[in-house]
Amino acid sequence: MASCGLLRLAPSLRPTSRSIRPAVPAGRWVVRCLSGKATTRDTLNESYQKTKDLCLSKKLPRDVKPEAVFACNELDLSEVKVYGFDYDYTLACYKPSLDDLLYDLGKANLINKFKYPKEISNLKYIPNFAVRGLHYDIEKGLLLKLDSFLQIQLGSVYRGLSPVSDEEVLDLYKNRIIPIAYVEGTRNSTQLEMLDNIFNTMGSKAKMVQLADLFSVPEMLLLCQVAEYFKTHSIDYHPEILFHDVKTAVQGAHPIMHRVVADNVAQYLEHNPNIRDYFQYLAAHDKKLFLVTNSPFHFVDKGMSYIVGADWQTFFDVIIVQARKPKFFTDESRPIRLYDTGSKTQLWDRVTRLEKGQIYYEGTIKQLQDMTGWNGHQVLYFGDHPYSDLADVTLQHGWRTGAIISELAHEIKTLNDINFKRDVNWLQMLTQLIEDCQDDSGANVQEVLQKWMDERDDVSQRTKMVFNPQFGSVFRTFQNPSYFSRRLFRFADIYTSNISNLMHYSVSHTFYPRRGVMPHEYTSYFV
Repeated sequence: MASCGLLRLAPSLRPTSRSIRPAVPAGRWVVRCLSGKATTRDTLNESYQKTKDLCLSKKLPRDVKPEAVFACNELDLSEVKVYGFDYDYTLACYKPSLDDLLYDLGKANLINKFKYPKEISNLKYIPNFAVRGLHYDIEKGLLLKLDSFLQIQLGSVYRGLSPVSDEEVLDLYKNRIIPIAYVEGTRNSTQLEMLDNIFNTMGSKAKMVQLADLFSVPEMLLLCQVAEYFKTHSIDYHPEILFHDVKTAVQGAHPIMHRVVADNVAQYLEHNPNIRDYFQYLAAHDKKLFLVTNSPFHFVDKGMSYIVGADWQTFFDVIIVQARKPKFFTDESRPIRLYDTGSKTQLWDRVTRLEKGQIYYEGTIKQLQDMTGWNGHQVLYFGDHPYSDLADVTLQHGWRTGAIISELAHEIKTLNDINFKRDVNWLQMLTQLIEDCQDDSGANVQEVLQKWMDERDDVSQRTKMVFNPQFGSVFRTFQNPSYFSRRLFRFADIYTSNISNLMHYSVSHTFYPRRGVMPHEYTSYFV
């Protein structure tokens, strides 16, 4: 008669700021099955009940602070002399009403400019359908979520608004793992070409595009809704052409969106008085500040005046608008121009130095660095887009980087929910029980194990759907990091939900990444 043994696990130092702690705490005993001995249904049920009782007796993880700043790489702020900022979704945080606006404007462009069926005008915006970081397969017309290993998260694949069965997904792709060339382009592409593929463009034969910024969320919904309309009305369409049409329609609506938002700032922007306090704090400690944004000046001016005050320009040593990132970070020959706020146009005089109080237009990072002497680790730049804002400045120029991920507030609120914590604890312990018992032999063993695995699947789905019913967490695909978060952690030294969270830290603070447990260290006493 086989039986259960006890396995003692070492302390874990996995950070609570990144994920829920492993279910088994230091110094606790976990019920496990001893493989290689005969096991019966009764002994398995006994192992299950003991594990369940132990899980219920566990102390739950402490809450994660919503205003915390999380470190992917060690960052000593005392080395930072210059702070740079993007505008959209970095300094300016938008209300959900902006998604509705972009959606409606893009829908109107599809009808008026691309002559799509007028019945599309009856489509309504569905909040929280999609999340940032999803991939769209331009060949198969599917919206899906990938993890850091390029594995498809089954159960999160959609054709239009309809979920695609796991069986059909596996039949279409022949594998859960997508070849890297299919996702990112050929391996012999240059670094810039591969980044361009990630930056929502297509080249090097990539068949997927990632929708990695928050402006793309209403675009994803409109894309899926139009595809659903075509499908239900038996209208043939080409997925790649549909993607380009929707993308062009939504992006072509940005100039109108800029005017509407500028005329109704309070309706679309969150007011955050802490940002002014943060700028004053940095200025009091002799830090230089600059702004590099793709948005036009009149739009930025209205927003910053609302958020910071009419004197917002006095806080910045350099202001560059319509920078055309990521080309701002990669081109070397695009000249920088003065922008005349009176005539609302660029001036053609050659710019030989950057002066406080002036507005500049386009240019390149090379000119910014050459004219200011701001280089390397003395610069900390904040943006919301891990690729177009942060990738090149850290890979090519050695700047330190911070990502502003506004969804983090929702993610942390969910992580702190007591029922979610209990589910994750039980998921971890049940998984360990299945792993320990799966090789046992005996009457009805596989039947019991299948019941456990079905329960594990149910709990996994529950922990996914609390973030988003269709696609789950922005940061996770069940147990693995998502494709988005893997690259976020690569390109961002720190990340947080709001720029004003930095107010909680001194300008000499050092952010330390936590020592995570690697798989081979799981049972080590020396972690």
